[in-house]
Amino acid sequence: MSYDTYQHPLTGRYAAKEMRELFSDRRRFGLWRQLWVALADSERELGLAQISQEAVDQMKAHLVPTDAELAKAAEYEKSFRHDVMAHVHTFGDTCPAAKGIIHLGATSCYVTDNADLILMRDGLGMLLGKLRGVIAAFADFAKREADTACLGATHFQVAQLTTVGKRTCLWLQDLVADYHELARLRRELPMRGAKGTTGTQASFLELFDGDASKVLQLDQHVCHKMGFDAAFAVTGQTYPRKIDYTILSALGGLGISAQKLATDIRLLMGLAELDEPFEEKQIGSSAMAYKRNPMRSERVCSIARWLINLPANAATTAAEQWLERTLDDSANRRMSIPESFLAADVVLSLLQNIGAGLKANHAVIAARVKRELPLMATEAIIMAAVRAGADRQEVHESIRVHSHAAIKRMKEEGAQDNDLISRLKADPKFQKTAAGLDQLLDPARFVGLAPLQTRSFLDHQVAPVLAAGDITRGDSITV
Repeated sequence: MSYDTYQHPLTGRYAAKEMRELFSDRRRFGLWRQLWVALADSERELGLAQISQEAVDQMKAHLVPTDAELAKAAEYEKSFRHDVMAHVHTFGDTCPAAKGIIHLGATSCYVTDNADLILMRDGLGMLLGKLRGVIAAFADFAKREADTACLGATHFQVAQLTTVGKRTCLWLQDLVADYHELARLRRELPMRGAKGTTGTQASFLELFDGDASKVLQLDQHVCHKMGFDAAFAVTGQTYPRKIDYTILSALGGLGISAQKLATDIRLLMGLAELDEPFEEKQIGSSAMAYKRNPMRSERVCSIARWLINLPANAATTAAEQWLERTLDDSANRRMSIPESFLAADVVLSLLQNIGAGLKANHAVIAARVKRELPLMATEAIIMAAVRAGADRQEVHESIRVHSHAAIKRMKEEGAQDNDLISRLKADPKFQKTAAGLDQLLDPARFVGLAPLQTRSFLDHQVAPVLAAGDITRGDSITV
């Protein structure tokens, strides 16, 4: 690591090794070589006599570029000012039997675009495994806390009760939706294929002496060799740049879910209801030694904000492409696509760490419920009094007066307990129901179907996702 030049935080500080390697030069240029092999091998299979088995075998033996070859390609590029031709010459120097047929009939976007699609496909696969890990971690938490009554909030003001598990399912619902969208994009992603300079396949038609069937077969052969079911039906020189926007938008959507989740955790940590993991020697503040700041959740919000804003690059790039293509997409895509995947990878690693160690502080949660529950129980108290023969309007007015007095006592005097029930027990209007008032204050009767909703959601929405593939747990980043 150099301490004298700028290091991108995503690669130098946050992102996991596997995602950094996916978008590395060695991986990218290795894919170019695989694509050249797939092209030459397919052309040979379809009858191009100038491509020998020896040429294909030499190419297959050198699919991973060495450090020396990457350095040589960099030197070639200084002269050619063209990255693809630099690597064509480097590969040809390494594979002399293939030197004259590498890249035959292809345009630069044959390797650059197809490689980008492969990288995004593989990146989506990595993210899906991590996302299942995140979903599994929060599903475990939701299951444990399915029945834990807590204060619900609208406008960040106390509302009716819910449960900790049900609230967690709100986060999970967003993550499950993200999972299905990312899985769909990966499943349906086509390859650019072998389309030629303007997408007409004219160069390949020339190679095969006007035999259109062989040109179409070439496109299919290359796709299958690279693990794709199909190619785009039509392209210009590039595949439609709108697909970049679609994929980056889905990653940005994951950022939205992550920031919402992490923001809720930050709020609940401020109320002392939840705690994210905190290591034995972790320092929360350089000045306030007692602090346990929500560092992980704050980092999620910070990087998710970056991720949410990256799709705008893909949107304007797609809109700015002229006719069959222009080159103003290149430099932007070199940054926006890898950074989106790296940022998403970091966010998921952090979320998995948070979810696996998330702790509900039951004593605090219960104390807050106990303080507010008498107010939430007032409707049930009115109905109990009416069943005992009281006048509904009279008891409503009494509860209004007593509840306002109880609230004033808590707000103005700082009282920690809510004395509304004591006030009602002393009111003659509630004499017949006084003995049963405490029994009305069971939190379970005020959470509605929250426990049932939680278990149903976990069984019917989460379980199929977790059964869909491997679950990537843990991470290799500094959290």
